[in-house]
This record gives sequence, C-alpha cells and structure tokens, in this order.
Amino acid sequence: MKNETLQKAEAILRKNDRGSYTVPTHGLYPFQWNWDSCLSAIGFSHIDEDRAWVEIETLFNHQWEDGMVPHIVFHQHDDGYFPGPSVWQTGRKVDTSGITQPPVAGFAVKRIFERSSNPENIKSRVLELLPKIHAWHQWFYRCRDPKGSGLVAIIHPWESGRDNSNDWDNALARVPTDGVGSFTRRDTAHADASHRPTQGQYERYIWLVKAFRQHQWDNTTLHDNSPFQMIDPGFNAILIRSCFDLAELADQLGETQMAEESRALAAHALAALESLWSDKWGQYLCLDRISNELVESPSIGGLIPVFTNIPMARAQAIAAKLDELHQLCSYGIPSHHPLSEDFDSKRYWKGPVWLIINYLIADGLRKYGLTARVERITSDSIKLIHQSGFAEYYSPLDGEPCGGLDFTWTAAMVFEFINSFAAEQ
Repeated sequence: MKNETLQKAEAILRKNDRGSYTVPTHGLYPFQWNWDSCLSAIGFSHIDEDRAWVEIETLFNHQWEDGMVPHIVFHQHDDGYFPGPSVWQTGRKVDTSGITQPPVAGFAVKRIFERSSNPENIKSRVLELLPKIHAWHQWFYRCRDPKGSGLVAIIHPWESGRDNSNDWDNALARVPTDGVGSFTRRDTAHADASHRPTQGQYERYIWLVKAFRQHQWDNTTLHDNSPFQMIDPGFNAILIRSCFDLAELADQLGETQMAEESRALAAHALAALESLWSDKWGQYLCLDRISNELVESPSIGGLIPVFTNIPMARAQAIAAKLDELHQLCSYGIPSHHPLSEDFDSKRYWKGPVWLIINYLIADGLRKYGLTARVERITSDSIKLIHQSGFAEYYSPLDGEPCGGLDFTWTAAMVFEFINSFAAEQ
C-alpha cells in the first residue's frame, strides 16, 4: 500500500509539472503559485532533487526589485482562471500578481538542502537563493510592518493562503464593492461552488486588487492605504521559522552577516508574537491592525505558530487544543473549530482539513517532542489519502474530498508523511 500510494503521489507531481514549475492542479489553478511551489519542491526532493531546486529557482526568477515574491506567476496564457494578468496589470515582463503569500521558501530550502544526497554539489545554488529569500523577508518587515512592531500584516485575504477564513469576515466587511463591475468567476466551473468563497467575498477581493492597481503596486504605500490590514499569527510564524532556518543555513555556508540579520528579525518578531496569545482560547489570535482588536475566531491560524520557536507552554496548550479538535472530528486538523457557529466542513478555509497545514503543525510538534500528536496527524493524513484521494482539502467530519483533485502539494505532503514522519514512528 505504501509503495502504491507513493507511486500515485509521484504521478500527480509529474502530471502537474510544466518543466520548470508546477501548477497546483489542472484547470482550477493553471499557473505557478508561491507557497504551493515551495511546498511542492519539498515533495520533489524525495524523487528528483534537481527538479526541486528548479521549482524554487523559477519562482525567485520573478521576484520584484523591492524584494517581494508574488503569489502567482502567469507563465503562459490561460483564460480558465480569474483574475488573470489583465486585471492585475502589474507591468512585469512576465506577468505576475501584485501581492504575496506565506513565505515558506526559507524553510523549504533548508529542508531540501538537509536531505540532499550531495550538499557540496548544490552549495552554489543555495548561496544564490539565500540573498533573494533574505531580501523577501526584509521586504516584509519594511513594507508590511512600517512602525517596526515585529509583526507583519497581510493586506489582502489571498496573501494569507487562507482566503475565506472566518478570521477575515469583519475586516473584509469594511472593504467596499462599488466600482468592481461585473466579472465571471472561473473557479466555480472547476469546483463545487458550495466549497468555494462566496460571490460577496470575491467582489471584495477584486475591489482590493483594483485599489492597489491605482497605487501602481507601490509597496511603500499599499499597506497604509489598504482598508484590510490583518496580522495573522500563522503567517507570522511561517515568516519567523523561515528567518530562523535561513539564519542557520547562512551560518553553515559562511554568510555570517546575513545569518545575524535574519536571526535578529526572527527574535524581534517571536517576542512580538506573544501579544497575540489568548489564554481564553488557548491559542494565538489574529489582530485587526486598523481597529487594534484581537479577532475572537478559533481558527487554524492560531495553531500554526507551533511551527516556530514558541515557548514550550504555548506548544503544550496548542497540543491540548488539538486533542480537543480530534475529539470533535473524524479527521484532523479542521481549519476552524467545529463547535463555532461559522464552521463549515466543506467551504475552503472555514472548516476543511488541509494536508499542508497538517504538515506544518506536525513538523512543529515534532520539534517539541509531542510525538503522540504527530502520529495522530500523520495517521489521519494518510487515511484521508487512502479514502478520498489527493484532493485539495477534505471535510473533517467524513473525509469527503473537496476543491480541486490530483492536487500537487497534497501529493508532496504524502511523501513527507510516509517517508519522513511515519518512518520515525
């Protein structure tokens, strides 16, 4: 069964491979997505090390001059996705979107380098990537934390990777819909509309894109001019972990100044992250930077920080929260608390299980020696694959596959769960 599952996972990676980049899945997402790409590269590292490096190198070939790495690179024309380049109008030589995504690249590069069969042979490739990743991290703290709080804000729900999370509902309601005009969504032609964000949410997503376009995608102004400024603990934790990982890798390769700078960014941010902790909820919460209020929303975003170097007491509290969630679901980890009134087991980030989030959380728990929870997450993840295939996400109640099928990063995570996590048990 193990070999058969891995063979299927490899077939999906190959199917969605476009030579120098992968698409998340055929039809629904026909371009290169930022954090999809980096996590998919981790999967490729199990079967084709060179192809893993090419994936990340291709993404960073489209880094902006200010350091930002866009969330979509439109390598070739495909009118099956909305909004396409004609909506973004970022003016790049190769079209890209104008916003970013969770910065997992630092973590991914370190992980792939650590398992390299011949590290000496790829040192030069890593040394070329490190300053680009470091520039991206510096961009975050310069452009998305202009007052130097240590915590960066996202200015569009798409940047979080958790597009329609309940965390954003109140803040997104501030975003107007006037002037958006009519448009035709493409996502609902490829996936069940009841599994996707609503039309009202999409109208606000597009309003923000058009508003940023009016500012000519100037990242020195976009943060302060966005009506949506959310500090996501999960997003910040990923950035902190990537900064720490980049620092370790830079030290190993003799880039001591870069290592010191990266470690300083991470340490400042890690201390600031504590301001988001809620004893009431037993997890971290999002902060609405505009209202300066914590968002009382028990989402997966507040559990992802176990991925980075949070205090042991926080990790144990998150483990206890995971125990609670597992009692309420057939499969963990739900992206929102099942007893919350706004939980929806099949609608994107309002409840479903995502294997990439299972992976990030399990990786963090492993660091703290919380192995029983790692084993349970690993077991649930593999069971979902055997029952429902390589879906984009799954209902935590019955394991129903939702969203896109034959999904690249889901297949990539299967390699991690079977070859890395399960092998340790």
